[in-house]
Amino acid sequence: MRDVLEKLLTWWRSGEQVAMGTVVGTWKSAPRQPGASMLVGSDGEAVGSVSGGCVEGAVYELGQEVIASGSPVLQRYGVSDDEAMGVGLTCGGILDVFVERVSPQDFPELGEVAEDIDAGRPVAVATVVAHPDAAYLGRHLVIRPEGQPTSGTLGTERIDHSVLDDARGMLAQGRTATLEYGPQGERRGEGLRVFVASYAPRPRMLVFGAIDFAAAVARIGSFLGYHVTVCDARPVFATHSRFPDVDEVVVSWPHRFVEEQVALDALDERTVACVLTHDPKFDVPLLTTLLGPDGPPLAYVGAMGSRRTHENRLARLREEGLTDEELSRLRSPIGLDLGARTPEETAVSVAAEIIALRWGGGGDPLRDIDGPIHRHED
Repeated sequence: MRDVLEKLLTWWRSGEQVAMGTVVGTWKSAPRQPGASMLVGSDGEAVGSVSGGCVEGAVYELGQEVIASGSPVLQRYGVSDDEAMGVGLTCGGILDVFVERVSPQDFPELGEVAEDIDAGRPVAVATVVAHPDAAYLGRHLVIRPEGQPTSGTLGTERIDHSVLDDARGMLAQGRTATLEYGPQGERRGEGLRVFVASYAPRPRMLVFGAIDFAAAVARIGSFLGYHVTVCDARPVFATHSRFPDVDEVVVSWPHRFVEEQVALDALDERTVACVLTHDPKFDVPLLTTLLGPDGPPLAYVGAMGSRRTHENRLARLREEGLTDEELSRLRSPIGLDLGARTPEETAVSVAAEIIALRWGGGGDPLRDIDGPIHRHED
């Protein structure tokens, strides 16, 4: 929903009825992940995508029907058989798409959800997408972290209670998925399916060293959806004019900045750090802070430098007391072997390594790999 939220909110505020189709389940080589959404306006306009083109036409027609009837529908789309003239996913995947009508009457909590997302506050929306009793379909529960209020209901207090604990755990991890329960929220049972869409703040990318390579890495980090911070102790280089596209430019000794962020609990398991300073007086205290026993639980720590620089850096870090296990988290020399030469090519190399580490990719050409293309496929 995040990708289509601006348009959805415009229609919602004007009181128009709009259909929203959301991917709530995928199997095999599905082109879009759970949470991808497509809107169908009452005037016939279509916004967004659930399949990259494979089933948009069918979802569009179903959306028009849902606007007219007001009844949500959970529809599965997959490969048509040899004789079928209907919709199929040419990539061989299967999608479950939940299509619901959205209006101030159908989803009164949408405004507050949009406010949370816009402010960067963690929020999740749980939606009933399957239930033996059709009256439950399309009900929403808006969920926030522990100690903060919820709004809406999935139908009963028992169902809300069952989903709340699970959904808060998913929100903390930024996960989006469908959960299944018994019809009244029983832990052991089936019939009730609840789609939980988590809208956590953007993950962070920390880029240390205000050099030309940093500018390229920062740009590709923004492209990938990270909240990008560039940090350097030299004010002549760490300027907004040199990094106009990043979210934040900080003039500080890098290790002190990290210590401040750790104290604020502002770094998490989704945060990536790219150390491009290429200077021991910056690198060593920074990497000691990032990798040491009191450091943050980051998803990725990469450091630029030649193999000789890397070996010298490791020796210095061992002198600072870092263990081999702690040093094993360091990705250095940074990036994958793409033959990169320019700052922009190097940035692609770094981004490729971050993506491969996140999803378990090997960095090999897909044509040389047998089996599924996407590692999440069943």
